[in-house]
Amino acid sequence: MNWRNSCIGVAALALAACGSENKEETEVSAGVEEQTSTGQVEVWRFGLEEIEGSVQHEYGKRFSELVSERTDGAVEVRLFPYGQLGGLTDIYDQVQSGAIELAFGSGFLGGTVPESQLFSLNFVLTEDEKRNTELLNDPEFRKHEALVEAFNERELHPLAIVPEGWQVWTANKEIRTPEDFDGVAIRTMDNRLLRETYSAYGADPTTMEYGEVFSGLQLGQIDANIQPVFAHEEMDFYQVQDYMIFANQAQFIATFMANQDWYEALSEDRKALVEDVVTELVPYIHDVQTRLNSERLSKITENSEIQVIELTEEERAAFRERSIAVRDTFVEMVGDRGKTLMEYLLEKVGDEGNAAAADANEGAATEESQESEPSDQAEAAEEEREAA
Repeated sequence: MNWRNSCIGVAALALAACGSENKEETEVSAGVEEQTSTGQVEVWRFGLEEIEGSVQHEYGKRFSELVSERTDGAVEVRLFPYGQLGGLTDIYDQVQSGAIELAFGSGFLGGTVPESQLFSLNFVLTEDEKRNTELLNDPEFRKHEALVEAFNERELHPLAIVPEGWQVWTANKEIRTPEDFDGVAIRTMDNRLLRETYSAYGADPTTMEYGEVFSGLQLGQIDANIQPVFAHEEMDFYQVQDYMIFANQAQFIATFMANQDWYEALSEDRKALVEDVVTELVPYIHDVQTRLNSERLSKITENSEIQVIELTEEERAAFRERSIAVRDTFVEMVGDRGKTLMEYLLEKVGDEGNAAAADANEGAATEESQESEPSDQAEAAEEEREAA
């Protein structure tokens, strides 16, 4: 652990402790382990990028429950929703320094782990959200040497990858073509790849802290926003926007990660426990995000006059074409490791697409064959009649 990260961790914990009106939170922030009648409780602190009720919070709650159940209460996972530990980069600094053991990292994480910007690339994964969740959490990808090395070099260890729903645009004008983005100041996270992507679409990408987005939209500092549906609803962004546009260009993806030194110091039993729990949570969190986003979209449409637009395949194709060049930018930015991971996903998605097409062609051929059989039989019967 380097000197800078040690200082950041101490300062961050002091800030969290001073800002807490709750004695329990202060003790956790100070790293105090509680005593119970059965002995010492092992505390794992988990920093979230989102508020209570979000996908990340639901994941954290279930993770905490399962860990507690399977250790008979010997391990307690403490959740710190967004704001309790500072901003997004504060959370990353704290998990890197070991001030907290666990955290989520998404788009902003690109500034800390550049390779994680892979998840910001548009039109790389499939249009099937469930399949994307399975692909990203397949051990071949989740434990890929290139991915693990990228995190380890930053004193982190990736545990799971959590898609939280489609990244949906909101704006004060209709966005159906790249030309419609001309002059639109759209908020992006501090992530070069996102800036490059939306510049390619013709927009004016503007970086802004998550907690400032609502006022930025309300005051006209930005014209548009990119979030999963649940975030648009829980942060009231939709209240100051006129249109919600589904392009299905990318999902909002967070990485569940641990401090590397802490993780490596875990016993083999504890590591196995974490592995079992994150594996069990793959289908669980997909169902949660699907439900939350569906419920939140209903609330948005019921409580506002916002117009929902779903782009056609032809309209999506125009954005997809512009996104391709950004893949080269990604490789230039992050090097061979990023290229290896991107090509892995593109190959997996391509193989599935080819398999689906092959199945469709085989089905069509079978149907055609079945349709032709009666005709062939009729011709044979006719020939027999002529011969008679």
